[in-house]
Parts: sequence; C-alpha cells; structure tokens
Amino acid sequence: MTAVNPKARRAGAAVSGLDVAKIRQDFPILGQTVHGKPLVYLDNAATSQKPQAVIDTLVRYYTTENANIHRGVHALSQMATEEYEGVRTKVRQLLNAAEDREIIFVRGTTEAINLVAQAYGRQNIGPEDEIVISAMEHHSNIVPWQMLCQERGARLRVAPCNDAGELLLDDYQRLLGPRTKLVSMVHVSNALGTINPAKQIVELAHRWGAPVLLDGAQAAPHMSIDVQALGCDFYAFSGHKLYGPTGIGILYGRAALLEAMPPYQGGGDMIRSVTYEKTLYNTLPYKFEAGTPHIAGVIGLGAAIDYVNAIGLDRIAAYEEELRQYGTKCLSTISGLRLVGTAKEKAGILSFVMEQAHPHDIGTILDAEGIAIRTGHHCAQPLMERLGVAATARASLSFYNTREEIDALVKGIDRVIEVFS
Repeated sequence: MTAVNPKARRAGAAVSGLDVAKIRQDFPILGQTVHGKPLVYLDNAATSQKPQAVIDTLVRYYTTENANIHRGVHALSQMATEEYEGVRTKVRQLLNAAEDREIIFVRGTTEAINLVAQAYGRQNIGPEDEIVISAMEHHSNIVPWQMLCQERGARLRVAPCNDAGELLLDDYQRLLGPRTKLVSMVHVSNALGTINPAKQIVELAHRWGAPVLLDGAQAAPHMSIDVQALGCDFYAFSGHKLYGPTGIGILYGRAALLEAMPPYQGGGDMIRSVTYEKTLYNTLPYKFEAGTPHIAGVIGLGAAIDYVNAIGLDRIAAYEEELRQYGTKCLSTISGLRLVGTAKEKAGILSFVMEQAHPHDIGTILDAEGIAIRTGHHCAQPLMERLGVAATARASLSFYNTREEIDALVKGIDRVIEVFS
C-alpha cells in the first residue's frame, strides 16, 4: 500500500506500541549536546540519523570484507558480492517489485530521476511532446525535465496545487492528452509534507499511455510502498533519508521499460564485451551500474532496511502521524505563526513562517537552543513563489522524535518571539 489510511493512522497512533526511549538509544548522535543544550534533531527531511546497526555494518564491512564486487574469484570479493546483491533483494521486497533486476543502485533520488530523463526521455520524447510534473516538485524533479525539453523541443506542463498544498486532480487530468509522454511527480512533498494521491496520478496518466515516475525520497522512510499496487513505472528514493548512508539511492523500473532503455553511463561492469568497433551491454540491472559502485553504501542501506523492517513501517507511520498532529496543534496556538502546507493527507513535515522573524533568523535562534531545523526554499523555489513566501522554517519528524522535543521547539519559538519583540 502507498500509505496508511488517515483514519487508520489516527486509530493506530495510540496503539503504535513504539518504545521510543529504547529506539533513541539505537541512535548515538541523539545523545549529544549542541551549544550546551540537548540535541533536538528535527531536520529529518534533509537527512535522517543512523542507528548503531548501520554504523556497525559499515565498520564491519570495511574491517572484514572490503573488496570490489562481481570481478573477483577470491573469498573477500565473493563475500562482498553476495552481501551487495542480497540488498537488491531486500529493496525489491521493501517496494514489492516483481524482480530483483528491476532494482538499480544509484547515488540518490536525483541521479535516479536523471537516469530516467536521459535513458528513457531522450529515446522516447521528441518535439512538441509533453512532460507533466506538479507545482510542488523538488528542483531535482524539475531541472532534468527542463534540460530534456530544451534539448528535444518538448514542453514541460505543471499541474497546479491549491493554497493548502494539495494537487488539483481535475486540473492535472485536463493537462493529460495524446502529447503526454511522461509524468513525473513527488509522492510526498519535501517542503509541505503533502501526500499526493499517487495511485490516481498513475491511473490517469496510463489512460493516455504515459509512464509515471514517482519521487519517493520523502515517502519511502515513512510509509509502506507497493510499486505493483501503485502501478507506477519508475520509483526513486534515497538511502540517507531511510536511515542509511549518503551516496546511495534506488531506482525501481518496470523490467520491460528498463530493457528497452540504453545505458545511462559507459564503463566497467555495464558491459558484456568491448572491442574498438563495438560494445555489447550487460543485462539488467548491471547495464545501468557503470564502474565500481558504493558497495559499503549498499550494504549499509541493507542494514537500514533490516532495522526499519524490524520496527514496522506501518507502526512508524502511525507514531509519526500522532506526533505530527501534536506538533500541528502546538504550533497552531502560537501568535504570529502560520503553518504553510495544510493538506488533509500529510506526512510529518511542519513548515511555517512567522510575522516576527525571517526563517533564517528563526533557524539561527533555534540552533542556539540545540534545535536543528531547516530554513530556506527547500529546493522548491517555484512552490514557494506559488504560495507567496520566499522561504519557510521546516521541522521534519522521525519515529525517534518525541512530544518533549515538540515542546522544546515551541519553547524555542517563544525565544524567537522574545528576541524580536
């Protein structure tokens, strides 16, 4: 499933059963102080913290089995290869993809989107064709399509959102037509937390034969994903937001589409044979994985998936929804503060502006209180313009955050008001 039903989340939140105090002990960084204050880490949409299990896995890999993969007959290479490829199976199960070969290892969501833009887009999109995105996209789901449109003479269409930050489905549907050759949309907005109706987005696009890419960077860490149930053709996410290392990400693609796409990069391991006259490319998934990959990153991501699975994504979603509702209630009572992004379907992101202070000043004062949030346009400048703000302050939640940390955020905002009063 794509997300827990809101009513189910509310019902399950009270019985999510998470021992958050115990979970927090698994994340060593959360025990430190910043500027003499206990760290309150509320910047999870930018990157998540790493559990000790992931850290230990990286140390173990580099200590006991560091070797290049696929090419070696010696024991270390075989051990590393087996563990590396085992993670492909873990990702396939996480997304409920049909086959391991539909899982491509990349550096992150950004590279996954660029891979599709270059390998699928350049082959299938031509003059006067149209690509449809939404008004709430991260720059990484805008710029690659702009570049492709400029190169191919195609047109970028933007499905609008309302003032609450919700996709206007009727307007989206009206944009679709015979010229639509691809739809690429965010599953969960990084700036607002809006959960888009992904299954409907896919179904409407498929009526016109257009494949759909979903940017799952903010969805995969917080809800169960089933790419077969969604019906999407591509799905992308980043390991570092899923409590794994930086520099590793996933592109899921339907095998039939990936088979027809040319390689994105050339080099070692994506080939079957090379002569000066001709190169024969490798089979899936390897034809899209040129060069030595981020082996440790893949193995670390596997440990992160194991950790999250042991807790349960449905339980995580229930707890985070409970925490989001509490945070929304608390922030809504603060005079001069306005929440930006009030969709009915939301993940744990609380973006806000204040009459008293610029977001960067808010972030600076909160940092002095040990509270880490993100400030700025969140790589979503067109969305900020649509909503009439230059920037927001963004607190983003994880299952290791607590109500007490929300209280600390409120106290920190009181300090902002005091400074600027």
